[in-house]
Amino acid sequence: MKHIAIFGFGIVGGGLPDVIESCKEGIKNIVGEEINVKYILDLRDFPDSPYADRVVHDITPIIEDPEIEVVAETMGGAHPAFEFSIAAMEHGISVVTSNKEVVATFGDKLLECARRNNVQYLFEASVGGGIPCLRPFATSLAQEKIISVSGILNGTTNFILSKMKFEGREFADVLSEAQALGYAERDPSADVDGIDAMRKIIILTALATGKLVSADKVYAETIRNITPADIDAASRMGASIKLIGTYKAVGDKMSVYVCPQIVYANKALASVNDVYNAISVTCDITGDVMFYGRGAGRYPTAGAVLADITAILSGAAEAEKEHEFVKADGDVLPFGDVPFTYYIRISGASAADSMESLSRVFDKVEKLDGSAAGTSEFVCSSLSLNDLKSLKENLDGIESVIRVLE
Repeated sequence: MKHIAIFGFGIVGGGLPDVIESCKEGIKNIVGEEINVKYILDLRDFPDSPYADRVVHDITPIIEDPEIEVVAETMGGAHPAFEFSIAAMEHGISVVTSNKEVVATFGDKLLECARRNNVQYLFEASVGGGIPCLRPFATSLAQEKIISVSGILNGTTNFILSKMKFEGREFADVLSEAQALGYAERDPSADVDGIDAMRKIIILTALATGKLVSADKVYAETIRNITPADIDAASRMGASIKLIGTYKAVGDKMSVYVCPQIVYANKALASVNDVYNAISVTCDITGDVMFYGRGAGRYPTAGAVLADITAILSGAAEAEKEHEFVKADGDVLPFGDVPFTYYIRISGASAADSMESLSRVFDKVEKLDGSAAGTSEFVCSSLSLNDLKSLKENLDGIESVIRVLE
């Protein structure tokens, strides 16, 4: 019998014992023994749970128990998840986590602690829910140079933008539905303002490059300003609007950002709808690889946590590439210097005057057909955010500016 503990008995942690029970035969085939949840660390009691007798409110008995081989940290938040994970590893216990915030913030320190104490720190469930998208960076893609990673990394925002497209509804209306369905929190800021996707692209960038960047170096833009008029314009372009997180190698630097983008139908990400996630990885040898599936959910995410647990207990994790993250904020290109193609909608001026104004600063300007009365729409390439800000200050009537994925 292999013994583990769970830190945090919320949505993911609460689902982990059920997943372990339902996968009992598969676990025995991989590990050779059953897995027993010996402790559950939480501030609360769970008197109605079949695991009520395993709940403790102090970390001490867990880290001092020589039978505990792995801890599943599913607490959320950076603190005390960081301190508890460090304490476990310093006592010779491996840690797996679904906590994107702690990995994005302290991944360098956590991995260094694991190496120093000859244990494992794995975090498959921190990005993409149940999608097995991180382990390939340590296995089948470990020998390759990763040129770029981009993806739909947040199911809530993808649900909202999909509903706006297919049902013609306003952002606020669909957000209320997402909250009623449990897809969005009462305070939806982490999702709709790109914070959740930002943490995930930080982790993906670190896996691709070994460089962990700080959150304040990553541009993140909200979807709150996307309107039905924007959705309609994208549809007339044969495209959809998606919140995209991106890492790109640019010489010896890198560009890392999250923002809404217009995605043409000939790109695979355009067809990813509802709460689904998709992550596209471009490698120098293999080319393009995509991972697709449900990016969240109690049992899919708990399943990813269990996959890391079994990899450790079976010894398989020891054969994987050992990640090492180093802080590298100086290697991030300022977002304001990155050029993009833009969709721009202008009101209150003639199409000819708008075209003339835009042509002074953009290399290429294409007018779109079918705009509403009193407005003109254009696809313009290419300009940096800094230059675009100057344009907006000198050109009246700009209603909307959205980047186009290239």
